[in-house]
Parts: sequence; C-alpha cells; structure tokens
Amino acid sequence: MRWVVTGAAGLLGRDVVRVLSAAPGGADVVALARRDLDVVDADACAAAVAEADVVVNCAAYTAVDAAEADEDAAAAVNARGAGNLAVASAAAGARLVHVSTDYVFDGRASTPYRVSDATAPLSAYGRTKLAGERAVLAGNPDALVVRTSWLYGRHGPCFPKTMVRVGRERGALAVVDDQVGQPTWTADVARVLRDLVVRAAPPGTYHATAGGRASWFAFAGAVLGSAGLHDVVLRPVPSAEYPTAAVRPRFSVLDVDRLAEVGVSPPGDWRERWAAAAGTVLA
Repeated sequence: MRWVVTGAAGLLGRDVVRVLSAAPGGADVVALARRDLDVVDADACAAAVAEADVVVNCAAYTAVDAAEADEDAAAAVNARGAGNLAVASAAAGARLVHVSTDYVFDGRASTPYRVSDATAPLSAYGRTKLAGERAVLAGNPDALVVRTSWLYGRHGPCFPKTMVRVGRERGALAVVDDQVGQPTWTADVARVLRDLVVRAAPPGTYHATAGGRASWFAFAGAVLGSAGLHDVVLRPVPSAEYPTAAVRPRFSVLDVDRLAEVGVSPPGDWRERWAAAAGTVLA
C-alpha cells in the first residue's frame, strides 16, 4: 500500500510519516512537504497522487489570526487545496484522509461536540477549514475527514514549548482559563489516522482527540510541572485580557465515540497522554 502524505514537514505531518514508516514491515510512504507540493496547484496534485492508495492531507494554512486579514490565502490551501486533493485522489482510486479542526464549531456547547452537530465557525480559519471539509466529502466519496484540536508535538512550535520557554525567561505566566479543550499529542492523532484506514472505516467524519478536558491554564500547569519549573508563577486570566484577531471557540471538547464504533481505539485521557509525551515534546 502506497501512502502519500502532504504537509509532511509540519507538526502533525512528520509524526504521520514516522508512524506509517514504523508499521510492521514498513509502509511505502511518500512524504511531500510544502516545497514538494503546492496543493493549490490542481495539476501538481493529480501528478503527486497518481500512484497512491491512500492520501493523508496534513497541508494547512494554520495562521489563525493572520487569516482574519487574508481569508483568501487561508482558503486557497484549506478549501481549494483540499478540494484539489479530493478530486485527484478520487481519480487515482485512492482513499483521502483529511485533517480538520474544532474551529468549525462555535464553542457555545456545554457537552462534547458530536460529528453530526451543526457547524458554525467564528473565524476565517474555521470557515476555510469547514469549506475544505465540504470540498473533500464532495470530491472523493471514499474520504475520511478527521477533526482534532489543541495539538502539540515534537516537530514544531506548540503550546507546551512556548510555556516552557516563556516561563524560563520571565518566571511568570498569565494563561487563559475560560477556553476549554483537549490537549492532544500529534503522535496519537497519527496513529488514529493510520488505524482508520487499516480498519477500513466507512467514509465520513470522525473526531480524534485525547480524552477529558482542560483549560489552557490547567494545561500550562501540567506542562510546567513536567519541565520541573515549579517556581514559575502561573496566573489564570479571562480571554478578554488576551485579545486576538480571531475569535477562539470557548468550548472545544469533541466526542470521539465514533472511533470505537469502527474498531479504532481513541487516545487516552489528556493527562495520561501528556505524561507519556512530555519527555519527547520538551526534549
């Protein structure tokens, strides 16, 4: 089975390539970074996936705040690029696994979002990712859309690394305490993406996050503890004290029950998974 991974140099993409390559017997993996494939180029997409059995799309415009000033730039990658890969993979007879986000929801819920719940993005980034989901499902009837959230990992900038760096520099941190989600390790998401394909999961939408829930403030406390920075002063603040161009969902907890329904084990509780990941992520 030949896997083509787009966005392969990113935070998630590098773990996807690693997890696939480490499979028993080793998978045939073609890793395409941004410099190797511009997903906005439809002809390039068609050529890149012509011999693929599975395409995993980790390519994304993730500059959430910058997207507010240039939504078309975000849409080019997140919507039109995703659609290009959907059409190209369908033409090649390949399955497409497309990574999406909790930002497709408005964050006004009080119980975990199910895959069937109504979407209502609050930001340009969320709108372009939702448009990408729709383009993928319309362009490839065998596609899997996998939403995740609050990602951290070894291979790129992420919240835990920022907390450790700033904590060491300043000795104090003010962290938002009124946004709630599920801190999720990229290695766990990569495993879920692989398992959905191996298990021949039905096409459609899935959620892949760690279990439980935490505020950014609670996650920061866990991160500082893992780094041994027990003397850093950590102060909870409301989102109003940390204004951003894009509105973030206040509640980003996703229901992952559909994974178990198709025989795929969801990641464990976020605390357990952070304990397992910390040494690698903060190395």
